[in-house]
Amino acid sequence: MTHLTRAELEAGLDTIRQAPQDGGRLELIVRRPRVGVREVIDAGELSLAEGLVGDSWIRRGGLRSADGSPDLDAQLNVMSSRVIALIAQDKSRWPLAGDQLFLDMDLSEENLPAGTRLELGGAVIEVTEEPHTGCGKFVERYGVDAMKFVNSTVGRALHLRGINARVVQPGAIRVGDLARKTRRG
Repeated sequence: MTHLTRAELEAGLDTIRQAPQDGGRLELIVRRPRVGVREVIDAGELSLAEGLVGDSWIRRGGLRSADGSPDLDAQLNVMSSRVIALIAQDKSRWPLAGDQLFLDMDLSEENLPAGTRLELGGAVIEVTEEPHTGCGKFVERYGVDAMKFVNSTVGRALHLRGINARVVQPGAIRVGDLARKTRRG
């Protein structure tokens, strides 16, 4: 698959900016049972201890913790479905991003600052301060221009690479659930 150029990616900003500020739809749930493995699921369970049940987040350990324990502030990775649709060009390539939840919602700093809580199905998640940036795998899968696009000044303000979150109320989620802002934590 051909990677889009920076100009082609920037041409999609208007569509990205039109995402709902509240009540965004959960478009895809991806569980990562092992490194490099992706399972697209229609429904899942969010747990205080595990994040997305069956996901390998808890076994991966945290890059920022001295003891290698899992980083609760990066328990869930959430990406805009509009951004990944543009970058990946085909829905079958969305899971390659490595995120667990894909929402059709405005994930910008202005709309969802750290501490904002989202009710999603029977669960509640909270946006954390932990920045979500691309890695070498993101470049390999989507191209250097995609990395520059999501990490540009505009990209960071709009959280084009996505946001990190943690579970604050466990519960079931399913594709089609609406994410509603509840309050700041």
